[in-house]
Amino acid sequence: MVQHTERFVSFRDGKFNVQLVEGGSGDNLLYLHGAGGFTGWDDCLDRLAAEFHVIAPAHPGIAQSDGLEHLDDLWDLVLFYEELLDELGLDRTFVVGHSYGGLLAAELAAQCPQRVQRLVLVGSLGLWLQDTPVADFFILTRSERTELLWYDGETEVAQAFMAPPEDPTDRMEADLDRTQTLASVGKFVWPIPDKGLPKRAHRITMPTLLLWGDSDGIVPPAYGPAFQRLLPNATLQVIDRCGHIPQVERPDEFFNAITGFLKD
Repeated sequence: MVQHTERFVSFRDGKFNVQLVEGGSGDNLLYLHGAGGFTGWDDCLDRLAAEFHVIAPAHPGIAQSDGLEHLDDLWDLVLFYEELLDELGLDRTFVVGHSYGGLLAAELAAQCPQRVQRLVLVGSLGLWLQDTPVADFFILTRSERTELLWYDGETEVAQAFMAPPEDPTDRMEADLDRTQTLASVGKFVWPIPDKGLPKRAHRITMPTLLLWGDSDGIVPPAYGPAFQRLLPNATLQVIDRCGHIPQVERPDEFFNAITGFLKD
């Protein structure tokens, strides 16, 4: 495992205290996690850190990141991330965003395109297709999530990922953490995740990789071409036999696609 640290970054006179993990060396890579929550230094980050200097914050209101009450809308959240880049000294960085993190990555790239060297959006929220709606992941049961998140929810990997903790106290804490995470995400994407990105997408001029699972039931594959039509310099890559979490279900394909794109 790559050497890494966990720390907190405080700014705006202490209004925000951001939990993050950081490790690896090389070009900077900001990783923005999805609505599944902050998982700390996981296998995905560890593998990316073999090639890049990875920084992965927990979004406001998630895990131990404070300050959600100071953010009223998505615009506030985008400015929060621009200020976090300042605090981290990231004048120019790769940005990878998964799902909800993809929405934030795209909006950040539209706000300050000069600071995003290359962009990767993985099963990203941010658009709305009336004929192919994004799943309402706020109300899904565990079995419904399993069906929509994976190409094959019966694999050992999927079952292990979805399994609740055995200890009752740990299970209760996990349920509370999920509720807190979804409430924080919902503040910025409910009832639909399109908050006007199509009007700003022309500003996302840096090379962009759109990475989708062909069986994504949360943000269906149709959203890949929809993003590609909007972004001036985007490439779409679809991973076969894969759902919404390619970094877990198809880690080799996920890693090879990202590193191949960022190191091109």
